Amino acid sequence: MDNTFGIPIIPDNEAERLARLRSLNILNTYDEEGPFKHIVSIASRMFDVPIALVNFVDMDYVVTKAGVGMDGENRISRGESLCSLSILRQETTFFEDACENPCLLANPLVVGDFGLRFYAGAPLVTSDGYSIGALCIIDKEPREFPESDRKMLESLASAVMDEIEKK
Repeated sequence: MDNTFGIPIIPDNEAERLARLRSLNILNTYDEEGPFKHIVSIASRMFDVPIALVNFVDMDYVVTKAGVGMDGENRISRGESLCSLSILRQETTFFEDACENPCLLANPLVVGDFGLRFYAGAPLVTSDGYSIGALCIIDKEPREFPESDRKMLESLASAVMDEIEKK
């Protein structure tokens, strides 16, 4: 796997984290009409962004479970997806202007045709503490991301995890 970030993106508990992710049996389906689709639709409208995704970080790829604003392939290389950074911490990872962050200047989503400028990803954390993915919002324009928005995004990420772990 290529890593475009220039920083380590594999957590210390990677084997256990992957085992926990796979035990949830959520990687091989796309949620077209269910609760995750509703949550990303709400996030897109709430934050007025064109793209919102529920993503899970697998070994080599980041897999989209539900999304708004991204058509086509539902997986991307882990070394390119900013969600790979979101699972490294328990707090929301955000870049108000991705072009101003040195670790993103080689990322094709930022410097390529896609033109990502704003990213915020609230980690999806299991009840036993494993970060398995992120609820993320994306824009092609830079924007501010105040603490109140971070708290709302984290609440939506908690709703995603409540839905996953109720099964």
